[in-house]
Amino acid sequence: MNCIGFSQNQFEQSQQDLYENYREDQFYAGVTYNLLNNKPSGLSQSGFSSGFHFGFIRDFPMNDRRNMALGIGLGLSTNSYNQNLLIEDIDNRISYSIIDESEINVSKNKFTTYLVELPLEFRWRTSTATEYSFWRIYTGLKFGYLLYNSTKFKSSIGDEKLSQVDEFNKFQYGLTLSAGYGTWNFHLYYGLNTIFDNNAKLNNQTLDLKAFKLGLMFYIL
Repeated sequence: MNCIGFSQNQFEQSQQDLYENYREDQFYAGVTYNLLNNKPSGLSQSGFSSGFHFGFIRDFPMNDRRNMALGIGLGLSTNSYNQNLLIEDIDNRISYSIIDESEINVSKNKFTTYLVELPLEFRWRTSTATEYSFWRIYTGLKFGYLLYNSTKFKSSIGDEKLSQVDEFNKFQYGLTLSAGYGTWNFHLYYGLNTIFDNNAKLNNQTLDLKAFKLGLMFYIL
């Protein structure tokens, strides 16, 4: 009987340790459809503007049940935007203009950003230490630092390729929301600052484009 009691105590202690050490440290991977907010008159998007996101988030539980937590992560993101804004280098000066695609045959016109990102999340879930399918709502902020940018324009009047355009904002940040059950989670990013800095002007007006991303986020233990 003493041996059985000892085994039961060991089991109870292991269960207690499991719950006390439970956290949702996770790799994440996501795909988004990227939209542009604050578009000036005449600027429009076409085709599928995609975003791909990957990283790791460390979980810091805030309560005894450990279903509320703060998440701090590090990741990478690439985002493309297909639109009718021509970005070109004229005499070593970046110029912005709207292309009339009814007059010019355009086969490709996009700009792409590559960022290292720091997500900060408040996390609520219905999980336990032994339950892996659960409801979650994660919301917070995401800060991004621009590592590289590029533009590509191909048309009947010529081609233009640029990289490391200085007028892209180096720091980009916005609000995030991920919500869902199990593996499948709806994801939203709403940019709070502009993609370009104040030096980027279209018709002498500041180009105040902001990112809005809508898609799916997958969390992997």
